[in-house]
Amino acid sequence: GQYDCIHEFSEVDYTDDLKAIDRPTLIIHGGDDQIVPIAASAEKAVALVRGATLEVYEGGSHGLAQVDADRFNADLLDFVKA
Repeated sequence: GQYDCIHEFSEVDYTDDLKAIDRPTLIIHGGDDQIVPIAASAEKAVALVRGATLEVYEGGSHGLAQVDADRFNADLLDFVKA
């Protein structure tokens, strides 16, 4: 499973998949994510998904749904309700 995961995030190009999304989309990313840097992921994704919203947790790390669960869940719920 770990090899498959590495393959997915390092060798697969999801550009066309992201461009095809036509629903409101919230992208949440940690500004200090050392595992998946924001410039290499979220900033590119928000440019490809029409109308996407990028919420950056300044100083935030990787795994925000676990390490900052209260804020993450509140932001997600607010987005869904809007």
